[in-house]
Amino acid sequence: MGKATGFLEYNRVESKALSPLDRIKNFNEFHIMLSLKEQSEQGARCMECGVPFCQYGESIKGMTSGCPLHNLIPEWNDMVFRGNYEQAYYRLKKTSNFPEFTCRVCPALCEKACTCGLNGDSVSVRENERAIIEYAYEKGIAKANPPKNRTQKKVAVIGSGPAGLAAADDLNRRGHSVTVFERNDAVGGLLRYGIPNMKLEKWVIDRKISIMEEEGVEFKTCVEVGKDLASKELLKDYDAVVIATGTGNPRDINAPGRDVEGIYFAVDFLTDATKQLYPDTAVAPKNLSAKGLDVIVIGGGDTGNDCVGTCIRQGAKSVKQLEMMSAPPKERRESNPWPQWPLVLKTDYGQEEAIAVFGSDPRIYETTVKEFKKDKKGKLKSAVLVSLEAKIDKKSGRRMMVPVEGSEKEVPCQLVLIAAGFLGTKKYIFDAFNLEADERTNIKGINGSHLTSQKSIFTAGDAHTGQSLVVKAIADGKKCALEVDSFLMGYSNL
Repeated sequence: MGKATGFLEYNRVESKALSPLDRIKNFNEFHIMLSLKEQSEQGARCMECGVPFCQYGESIKGMTSGCPLHNLIPEWNDMVFRGNYEQAYYRLKKTSNFPEFTCRVCPALCEKACTCGLNGDSVSVRENERAIIEYAYEKGIAKANPPKNRTQKKVAVIGSGPAGLAAADDLNRRGHSVTVFERNDAVGGLLRYGIPNMKLEKWVIDRKISIMEEEGVEFKTCVEVGKDLASKELLKDYDAVVIATGTGNPRDINAPGRDVEGIYFAVDFLTDATKQLYPDTAVAPKNLSAKGLDVIVIGGGDTGNDCVGTCIRQGAKSVKQLEMMSAPPKERRESNPWPQWPLVLKTDYGQEEAIAVFGSDPRIYETTVKEFKKDKKGKLKSAVLVSLEAKIDKKSGRRMMVPVEGSEKEVPCQLVLIAAGFLGTKKYIFDAFNLEADERTNIKGINGSHLTSQKSIFTAGDAHTGQSLVVKAIADGKKCALEVDSFLMGYSNL
């Protein structure tokens, strides 16, 4: 695949990003795509490796290696090299429902498993994918293709995040009549309100949703099933139900002063920031803002980084990002060989911007908040930070991060954003459908399947697996759709 000697002739070249000081002036996407000729050279770097780990997508030592969608990456890399973008699009769509999303927000598991990256730079798979899908839209190839026949079966999908959309898309293509219920005022779930505009502008979502509507999928927003719509009514009207509501319980931090005004969960803050960019939304924003404030972000992951980038765009006075664990190494350890996911330090866009604006990396490792303090008006004024160190618990044998005595330090802050992950699905969903929970408080599937303890009710995405990546949610939504189709028809050709 690709040019036989391409990986020797061409260096990896990525799309150019606007400088940090330029891109923080707005919330727009900031990467400038390569020309098709330049992208062709990047496709040429795919090296016909024989065993394409890029499309493996399974777990190695608890970490996913390669694409969970099993995208036919070497095939469409070759087509990019040859300039055959239309055929590349058809090969891409055989496995991927939403390349317009993954090419923007996926951490590129495929690239980390690329054989070319074993002794050099990996193939720029994600940018090749973006070139393919954007070419397809530009040329009118990515258009609605409604099913020719309908099965007369009706499916309700609860939640319009990546898993719900993937399940809905596959089931509709199969010919089932699909209705998607979304509790928010716009379709997209995590994609709409959990990921900021500079990573995924919302017209990208609207463009795809418009096509899905043309193909027959019906979307109903501002409907919270189990509250606004009784589960009994839903089960009476539909032959099958897919619950893809995500993990709605954000992990909190337990520290004195937690109830003081000025502390928010990251997802609520990011949702509000996005709504401020779209004032015509059905539910008005609260207009939360970091402008002129000292900010502490608790959590070192992607969501924490998104909070850093958002706060900087809003004009924060300072931003600190706390991470309980130690800093990862700059290079792979021998215990973390290719093609495992590389456990190495990366500096994401938000951290790059903080360095440019404030002169230093915002991340503070092995640190957490011990106490929040308020002013005379009851608002947050500062936080007491404490250093952590790793110790082995004698009883359990587990490695734990424990406070270092005497390491406390008080720092000013008027805004704290908690980006510490999520813990399971909201309780009312379990109550509404009388579902069982697994040991991680996710919706339990029977015998490892997507079918719940209730006949005709299935679950997909983070509600089923726990918090994960967009690409994994899409893959799980597709697996769920196959099981639903088999349940409805006695077999599946998905």
